[in-house]
Amino acid sequence: MGIIQELDIQLANKIAAGEVVERPASVVKELVENAIDAGSTQITVKVTEAGLKYIIVTDNGTGILEEDLPLALSRHATSKIKSNHDLFHIRTLGFRGEALASIAAVSKVTLKTCADGQLGHLLKVDGHTMEKSLTRAKQGTEIIVSDLFYNTPARLKYVKSLHTELGKITDIMNRFAMSHSHIRFTFYADDKVMLQTTGNGRLSEVMSSIYGMKIARDLVEISGTTGDYMVTGLVAKPEHTRANRHYISIFINGRYIRNFMLTKAIMTAYHTLLPIGRYPIGAINIVMDPALVDVNVHPTKQEVRLSKEAELMSLIEQLIKQALLGQSLIPKVEVKKNKVLEKFEQQKLIYDQQNLFKNEETIDLPLPEHHHPTSENHDTKNKTEIREAMSKSNYELPNLPADYEPKLNEASVSINESEDSTLFDSSIHERKLPYMEVVGQVHGTYIVAQNEGGMYMIDQHAAQERIKYEYFKKRIGNVTHAVQPLLFPITLSFTNDEALRVSRHVDELHSVGITLENFGGNDYLVREVPTWFPEDAEETIKDIIDYCLNHQSVNLHKFREETAIMMSCKKSIKANHYLRHEDMTRLIKDLSATSEPYTCPHGRPITIQFTSYDLEKLFKRVM
Repeated sequence: MGIIQELDIQLANKIAAGEVVERPASVVKELVENAIDAGSTQITVKVTEAGLKYIIVTDNGTGILEEDLPLALSRHATSKIKSNHDLFHIRTLGFRGEALASIAAVSKVTLKTCADGQLGHLLKVDGHTMEKSLTRAKQGTEIIVSDLFYNTPARLKYVKSLHTELGKITDIMNRFAMSHSHIRFTFYADDKVMLQTTGNGRLSEVMSSIYGMKIARDLVEISGTTGDYMVTGLVAKPEHTRANRHYISIFINGRYIRNFMLTKAIMTAYHTLLPIGRYPIGAINIVMDPALVDVNVHPTKQEVRLSKEAELMSLIEQLIKQALLGQSLIPKVEVKKNKVLEKFEQQKLIYDQQNLFKNEETIDLPLPEHHHPTSENHDTKNKTEIREAMSKSNYELPNLPADYEPKLNEASVSINESEDSTLFDSSIHERKLPYMEVVGQVHGTYIVAQNEGGMYMIDQHAAQERIKYEYFKKRIGNVTHAVQPLLFPITLSFTNDEALRVSRHVDELHSVGITLENFGGNDYLVREVPTWFPEDAEETIKDIIDYCLNHQSVNLHKFREETAIMMSCKKSIKANHYLRHEDMTRLIKDLSATSEPYTCPHGRPITIQFTSYDLEKLFKRVM
């Protein structure tokens, strides 16, 4: 007699439930998806003890017909697909026909439904028993799930704390609200309202309910279409970040999905705008032909396969970049407008009318060699040193005397207009920084400026880092410019392993202007560098080669980005360097001509604003 036998239906359901019903949040997800597929415009979810005691989902959808009730809780029974063709053209959230059967296998289920608006039906399932009767019910369906995991004690034992499980349910409800803003959701936890939306179709209102008004005010809308995709959504300005990717919500045809490549596209769009280790907030809805996406990958239906993933990534990245490009990204607080000084208005008018960056010979920040560490004893000697340092500052300006010959040092970079007259041309980038009048400098590190909007503090290192980054990034992308021979060629020696790895990246190094010439064995020579290279070429070249040695595969675009970041960071103004008033003014002008003057290449903020209201509040002038 054979030993292979078909499993009992109840046992099979419990096994299937292990994949579909992982925790109370899984039950909520499956039931709400069914409610959405039923065409509901109002869905109410109530949970008690984080769903372990009770989960009640009520909707006003189409309801379940009387003749369909016996099959509603059967495995692989569904009204959403009927053929192989349907499987590859799925337009509903559910389709596998496993959810209700799996839930009923590990809990007690009561189902009340009405499909015609008059006569209702009641179905009770408790283990092996099923009871059916007539009852009074409103249009739609109400499902009560009680005593979850009562017959699977091992699963119940490993359920997390009630607080954790409630957090999972809340997260799922938040994502449903963002992906279906036209549905009115109400979510109660132990009779406390956790989420309530109006169902008016406005995503901004939903995100305001979830994240609060402060973030909602700084959301930027994105919208775009191609032949295959329609992308809409809201993303937060870079000043609002989180410590993980959890706050990035991506929806495809109303379904929340997790996709590493699409998330990467979003992060790429925020490149250099976010600090290291921080992630943006956003909700992106993608509408596409169901034939282009395979959702039948995992029972949770959160993993999908896309047939035109690269095209979609490019569209998302482009839309977010364009949306952020037109925004002012200086962190500030919205307050009532205060009295405006006539002096500022007059200077702002002059500032706006002038073409500040045409016919200027150089953009340069040579810096004094004096280093002034902050200390507890800022006495007269320190003040004298500061004055001397400021008097020796060498920021080259167009109005300096003809016999003025600044000494360029290691922190400077000269950008000659004849070589690149368009780099900081005001016609290239719309000015994003407001007019600011320089007031002074704090600790040789932060520039203090003001205008009618309040006071600004600018990190001088981050500011010049952004200026040089955009300069080097453009130069690195075009290595056909003239090169200059080195008086003494740079000799680079490598181990056998290093020489092998370097040989793989010769083309990438050449793309950023470094041409290696084998000098025998594991030694290489660099005889010339581009004219735009920083003065300390050897240190820069070694840093770039170290990057190659530490990465087995090098993406050319990313490699150029990293090279530009390395060059700009090491050669920019350091803290405790004192500048003259005109030097600081010129630095702000140069910064305002960049494409992204709000953050350094590492994502740190460059400028912080204290509004007039903030200052008055600090001094108790207003309450």
